[in-house]
Amino acid sequence: MTAGLNPRYTFGTFVVGPANQLAVSAARAVAEAPGTAYNPLVIHGGPGLGKTHLVMAIGQLANMLTPASTVTYLSLEEFQEAFQAAAAAGQTEAFRNRFSQVDFLLLDDVQYLSRRTDLQSELSRVLTQLQQSGKQVVLTGTKAPSEIEDLDDQLRANLAGGLVVDIGLPEFQTRIAVLEQRARERGAELAADVVETLARLEVSSIRELLGYLNRVVALQAVSEQALNADMVQALVAGEGAALAAVGGGTPMPVGAGAAPSRDEFAAFLSDVTEAVEHQVEQWRTRLEAGIERWQQEGYRTARLEQLLLQDVSVAVDQALREFERDVKRLRSLAGVMQTVDPARVEDPAFTDPDRVAEAEALVQEATKHQVPPPAPSAAWRFETYVEGEANRAALQAARVALEAPGVERPLVVLVGPSGVGKTHLLHAIGNALAAKPSAMVACFSAQQFEDELEDALEGDRLGIWLSRYQPVTAFLLDDVQLLAGKERPQEELAHLIAQFRASHRQVVVTLTTAPRVSEGLGGELAALLEMGQVVAIGTPDRELRRAIVARKLKERHGEVSDDLADYLAARSADGIRAVVGMVQRVLDTAETRGVSPSVSLARELVEGAQPVRPRPTGMRTSGVIASPRGGVTSREKMVWTWPDPGERAIEEMY
Repeated sequence: MTAGLNPRYTFGTFVVGPANQLAVSAARAVAEAPGTAYNPLVIHGGPGLGKTHLVMAIGQLANMLTPASTVTYLSLEEFQEAFQAAAAAGQTEAFRNRFSQVDFLLLDDVQYLSRRTDLQSELSRVLTQLQQSGKQVVLTGTKAPSEIEDLDDQLRANLAGGLVVDIGLPEFQTRIAVLEQRARERGAELAADVVETLARLEVSSIRELLGYLNRVVALQAVSEQALNADMVQALVAGEGAALAAVGGGTPMPVGAGAAPSRDEFAAFLSDVTEAVEHQVEQWRTRLEAGIERWQQEGYRTARLEQLLLQDVSVAVDQALREFERDVKRLRSLAGVMQTVDPARVEDPAFTDPDRVAEAEALVQEATKHQVPPPAPSAAWRFETYVEGEANRAALQAARVALEAPGVERPLVVLVGPSGVGKTHLLHAIGNALAAKPSAMVACFSAQQFEDELEDALEGDRLGIWLSRYQPVTAFLLDDVQLLAGKERPQEELAHLIAQFRASHRQVVVTLTTAPRVSEGLGGELAALLEMGQVVAIGTPDRELRRAIVARKLKERHGEVSDDLADYLAARSADGIRAVVGMVQRVLDTAETRGVSPSVSLARELVEGAQPVRPRPTGMRTSGVIASPRGGVTSREKMVWTWPDPGERAIEEMY
């Protein structure tokens, strides 16, 4: 069983020469007798010299000799991502157990271990575990272990305890063999002097040499004549050197025995080079680089390879972006499956971007008994969110995030006092994200987050609980300030946010105050939130209040009274919630009384004004009446009715 290997990288396609012979012999030895000859085997050398090809060839041969063996190839970056995801999910032991089942661990690019203390410790633990159980470890890098800066002493000693071999730049004959082999693979026939000219170029790697070969093959493909050594030299050196070479050497045949002039050759070289750059290199080279990259990472590239068969230019950048999007989705799904059912991670669907739907179905089946995270409320959408000066910056940040979720604005922090519309905007963003293909949006309050975490901790189900968030494409959390002073919830939230950002998934949170001044937020969480785009939502101004009032009146009453809308908008309010509550109170009262909403009704409810009552009727007396308390009082000293109780000058007295 293999994972992450490129089937084209075998010992049969690897050209052996003096500069790599020792490394090839050692590689074959460990493939044929794992865990006994050299363990670990460390292969180092400059970029582009064939280290990745050789380490994958080990895996191919090992799998052929022992089909039941488990071979895993990873770049150091992938190893780190897997470790961080496991740590965030509380599944560190599961991560280690995963590698304990591996017969061959092939780890590429270990030079990046420099200054990564936690990763070094974990790698040292994994290597020791594998070596003690007789499993084979092979590592590659551009530097020998002794040259990697700040490498843990124990890990350095562990690596040096095996065999450390280097790969050098191939000499002339090996270069010729490499060029001839690659030309055959490309279906190109090159003259012997052309190959020799390429082999003599001063290059720092085989990759650079093959780059020149690709240029020559492309040039010959669009040229009406076979290239010769002088043309190749001119192509490499540039037009100026080409003219000098033509002037000082033997004339080169262009047609039927005719010798070109300097101007003719310069024009020929310029035209052909431009044609190559526009017809081939502008898109085909980028596509080939993408294919090579993803194949090295273990993903099927049939979709991209199909584009190479087209004779016309294709939208390469878009195709590569879509392919990378599907790869990221597969990685996320594989992370979920690794937690729930590690054995099924080896299913080919998790390495084929054309089978994302199948991988999603496998994960859905494995997690069907898990309760999914809460989704955004359908009641709050952008269609019902009123824009104004107080929230315009937040809306703009939301729109940018929605254009490229997890890329342009991977973390958005909405800040504002209670009742200004943060929750509405948060759920509106969630609903817009949920409408995207293959989206799964988690949107809930910090209190819910804390309650669920406590339940998971009490039931010893932290790993299972965290695995719910692996397939989630966007994470939205309301009222983070509710976690103030709560260390464990803040810690788990920080890990989740870091994990989402690292995998380019969108995160949006709300707070009542900016993270840096929020009391009770830990340094790690506050610092992480400050790294995002922090945008403020202020209290609504009169223009925004007017728009909100008008919308609510129209929704409930079917028509808008300008006088009533102006009156309600003129009332001060510390938030949108207060404005909406005021409108609803007026409408509810009008409905109860069976009257139309009006300014006078609003004044009565908002300012406490009493309705005007008719003055009492009857015969007027002298104005002096006897009081039951034994005194007298005058009508002129009594107030029977008054439109506004707040404006009464004289109180009734008896």
